[in-house]
Amino acid sequence: MRIGELAARTGVSVRALRYYEEQELLVPRRSRSGQRHYPDSAVDHVGLIQELYAAGLSSRTIVELMPYAVDGRATPELLDRLSAERDRVEGRITELVGTRDRLDSVITGAAKNLRTGRSCRTGPTG
Repeated sequence: MRIGELAARTGVSVRALRYYEEQELLVPRRSRSGQRHYPDSAVDHVGLIQELYAAGLSSRTIVELMPYAVDGRATPELLDRLSAERDRVEGRITELVGTRDRLDSVITGAAKNLRTGRSCRTGPTG
């Protein structure tokens, strides 16, 4: 199928499909005249790409994962890699919660400063 038909069947814009190709997420065959041609399996392939993007993965990460989704089917390696990615995200969430808590402390100190004129700093010198 040509790129317009793939776009219509997947609900993904032609521009996005070209971007997927630039990122090496989607590899069409080319005719002698340079036209892109996709197999029917490209519909499922694009669906998987969309799902991984929706899960917050970068195109670079998706490129690394695609060899582990064989013919649109998960492999144990894919599951391992997705689990590792989830663990990475969980670690980042923990870091962000700590950052938020520290910022809350700074906000509390600044509010105290506005009310009392005392230093915003907490601890032995505040």
